[in-house]
Amino acid sequence: MSVEIAIRHGFGAFTLDVAFKAERGAVTALFGPSGAGKTSVVNAVAGLFKPREGRIVIEGRTVLDTGAGIFVPARARRAGYVFQDARLFPHMRVEDNLRYGWRRAPEQMDEHAIEGIVEMLGLAPLLERRVTALSGGEGSRVALGRALLAAPDILLLDEPLAALDAARRAEILPYLERLRETGLPMLYVSHTVDEVARLADEVVVLRDGRVAAQGSVFDLLVRMEAVGAVLDTHVEGHQGGLTALAFDGGRLLVPQIARTGRVRVRLRAEDILLAREAPRAISANNILPATVIFVGEGAQPDVQIALGGSRMAARVTRASAERLQLAPGVAVFAIVKSVIIDH
Repeated sequence: MSVEIAIRHGFGAFTLDVAFKAERGAVTALFGPSGAGKTSVVNAVAGLFKPREGRIVIEGRTVLDTGAGIFVPARARRAGYVFQDARLFPHMRVEDNLRYGWRRAPEQMDEHAIEGIVEMLGLAPLLERRVTALSGGEGSRVALGRALLAAPDILLLDEPLAALDAARRAEILPYLERLRETGLPMLYVSHTVDEVARLADEVVVLRDGRVAAQGSVFDLLVRMEAVGAVLDTHVEGHQGGLTALAFDGGRLLVPQIARTGRVRVRLRAEDILLAREAPRAISANNILPATVIFVGEGAQPDVQIALGGSRMAARVTRASAERLQLAPGVAVFAIVKSVIIDH
């Protein structure tokens, strides 16, 4: 992914002043609280508003440069946009909504490619339905399909799950994961840690209209004390009802899963215990050697530890940190009680 964004715009008392490059991975999450400026950034990328000052380059194409007088209109930016609400045409069938995106593409896909997107998003049973007969999750999938059939250079998703209940979010997330695997560059707006941890490769944190931090999802969310760990693992094998997941820094044993290849897993900070000596006669399957790299402040500090090229954060009490004499450079063992696998 190659997106360069540098924009400045005043909205009354609020000033958006953002500059970042997204070059690693397929999915870059714009993460932060409501009112941080996330939607304004994707609207600027889409060409839905023109910042007073700025420059935006998408995959080598300059679509905005206020200094040079360049402003490519939205219809020519090849940016697919999926809003919080699906914004489908209610008088059309699902297939007609999809074909609308296809007809707007500068280079139209052939029927085989269309069938591939329909299959990937599970839309075949819905093609003849009216939009008004769709559930929220189904509508979100149709909106994704319509955006993809427009053959975009980049896909913009502005909190596409925000209007859905927990069941519908669980329904649509696997489809977003499939979309990530296509390698299509995406800017994904969210204020939900779980979504970002599950979907993003790169994270740009916005606060009060400015970039507060940027980095790999596998590192940044841990440093922000938002999660215990996000790990990119691969299935090493199955034995005795367990699956071994290898990662840069060790291996995790989890209840057997019907998966092969890469598996992204998450750990909660409260599910990671620390010990100065390797425990014996313990029921935990996952005991991993690590090194302390940071100890936080407060009554329940997060202790960040390194395992090879991976990072984790364990939440302990101040009394425990002092009793174990935890400090940068101290060798410890991480005891992992529970692993979250997103299916």
